[in-house]
This record gives sequence, structure tokens and C-alpha cells, in this order.
Amino acid sequence: MEFLFLASFAQIMQYAGYVLIAVLVLLANITVHEFGHYITGKMLGFGIEEFAIGFGPKLFSRTKKNGEVFSIRLLPLGGFCAFLGEDKDESDPKAFNNRKPWQRLIVLVAGATMNYLFALLMICIMFGGYGTTALMAYEVSEENPSGITLTEENSFLSRDKIVTAEGKNVFIVTDLISAVNGKKAGDEVRFDIVRSGEKRTLNVLVRADADFTSVEDIAGLCRSLGIKYETDESGALTAHGLATTSVRRGFFTTIGCAFQYSMRLAGTVFTVLHQLLTGKLGISSLGGTITTISVAANVIKTGKFWGFLNIASFIGVNLAVFNLLPIPALDGSRALFAVIEWIRGKPLNRKVEGIIHTVGFIAILLFAVFVDLQRCF
Repeated sequence: MEFLFLASFAQIMQYAGYVLIAVLVLLANITVHEFGHYITGKMLGFGIEEFAIGFGPKLFSRTKKNGEVFSIRLLPLGGFCAFLGEDKDESDPKAFNNRKPWQRLIVLVAGATMNYLFALLMICIMFGGYGTTALMAYEVSEENPSGITLTEENSFLSRDKIVTAEGKNVFIVTDLISAVNGKKAGDEVRFDIVRSGEKRTLNVLVRADADFTSVEDIAGLCRSLGIKYETDESGALTAHGLATTSVRRGFFTTIGCAFQYSMRLAGTVFTVLHQLLTGKLGISSLGGTITTISVAANVIKTGKFWGFLNIASFIGVNLAVFNLLPIPALDGSRALFAVIEWIRGKPLNRKVEGIIHTVGFIAILLFAVFVDLQRCF
């Protein structure tokens, strides 16, 4: 019994280490974001009161000669760069709201820009070290509901690496879904693959109509392409024969693929948002901060460094896109107010704007907690 307890305790501590690394990945992305605000604010002459890593009570604090405070706080799930007069009127010309709208716009967008550049760096390192991300038809199926004649030239074999689909690079599952969606049984889809180390082009015959309702319809994708998958009694997908793999390419192609991959990651955010608004995806598909850390910890648990780089870049791109959305309290909303002021030639009521951002901040926190809790229950 004591041995079992020690083994369980060791496993718990090991997983706690993965969670800690995941938290640090998230914190690094947040710090990079806030540093973007800080450095552009300094360059444009904004007054800065505090640059903080984390939230809550201060663990460490240092005040510079110019009055700027640098602090490390207890809760490593956030951070901020507090500008002078950010949500109120100040007479100081260095106050945030006294700076020109175009200057504020640069500062506000700089955080997301730094997140994207950080993510792009992680992707370049990942692609350079391990090859560009691709998908593998790890295990194919013999099911053929349409009775199509199948050969090695018009269907996948197990372990085929899928490099492109309809001339576009394949990095993630949604790339395959986009290429196949709308095809009917018997239609051809052109793929560039690597089979047993040899590059080949296949005109794969679609085995079943591909009419996908959401970005999560992996079962439908597998059925259409003849890839094995499993579902439970309710029809929910429990396993599938698609796997992430990598392919070596030339230097400049690799750099180009890094840009493409970052854009694909950003595109999935907009796709999910669109499908949420149209009802094709439910709230249960979302997750908050805890879910993000949990997913990151499980990736890190695999022990693969490329997985670490991949999840770091994924979080970076998501933070960049999300922060630019015109949602109250986010940079996108503040940027929108700056654009409106630029066009009008005068600001909106500062107090009203401050209330809007405060309410938005509280709403975002409550929503993040809600989507995390609904995943638990």
C-alpha cells in the first residue's frame, strides 16, 4: 500500500511539473505581449507607471529613477503594463489619453504583434529543427460504402505522409477538412504525399460524401478519405487514424511554411468564432485559462520538444488574434475607441469608456471561469 501511495504521489508531482511548465509558457506569452506595449510606449514618450508580471499581491518590486515600477506578482496567470492616465483624464502630456490617437493605436496593437512574432519564432525553430508539420494517414480503413474501385494510386496506405491537398500545404486537420469539404463520393482530391520515403502525387477518390458541419467533424473526414476512426455509442469520436508528423524541406520553403502555418492557426480562431455565432459549435467546445494550461500540460507530458514549441506558438497566435477582437477591455476594443477619436477629432466620454472596459473585463473573467467549469461537469 505504501509503495502504491508513493508511486501515485510521484505521478502527481510529475504532472504538477508539466502544469508548471505550461503556466510558464502562458506567462511567457503574456509577458511578451505586455513588453510590446511597454517598449512602444517608451519609444513614443508615454508615461508608464508599472510593468507587472503576474496578478495579485507583489512578491518583488523595484522602482526606477524615473518612477516606473517593475513588479513580480503572486498569480502567474496574467500581467499588465499600466500607463499614466489610461482610464481617466490627466493633465500630464505623457498621459495615455493625452497622446495622439495614432500613437495610442501603435501601442495597443504592439502587444498582439509581439505575440505573433514570438509565435513565428517558435514555429521557425520547430520547422527548422524537426521539419514542417504535416499529417499522416497512420491507419487506413477498408470500408468503402460507395463501392469505389480502390488502388494504391487513388487511396491512402497506412503511414502515408500528407504534404499538400489541392495544391495547398497541409499542417493541421482543418486544412484537410477545407480541401475535402463539399466533395461527393467518387470525386477526386489531389494530394502530394511521402510514401516509404518517396514523394508521390495521388488523386484520391472520396469514398463518402463530405458535407462537414463544423471544424470538429474529423469522423466525417476520415470516412470520406478511408481513414480508420472509432466512435462510442452516442456517435462521438473516440479515436482516429490521423497523426501529426513532419517533412523536411528547403530553407526558404521552411520559412515560407512557418508564415503559412501561423496564418492557418490564426484562421482557425476566426473559423471557430464564426461557427460559434452560427450555432455550428457549442460553448462546450471552448475552454478558459485552466483548459489552456491543461491542454498545454498534456502536450508537454509527451516529452517532445517540438510539441512544446508547437503549443507555445499556438498560444501566442491565439493571444494575438483574441486581443485584437473588438471586445470591451481587450486591446482591439481600445484600438477601436482610438480610431473613432481619430475620425471624430475628439474623444468619447472617458468615464463611459472606462466603465465599458471594466464591465468587459469582469465579463471576460466570468466567461472564462464558466467555460472551464462546464468542461468539468
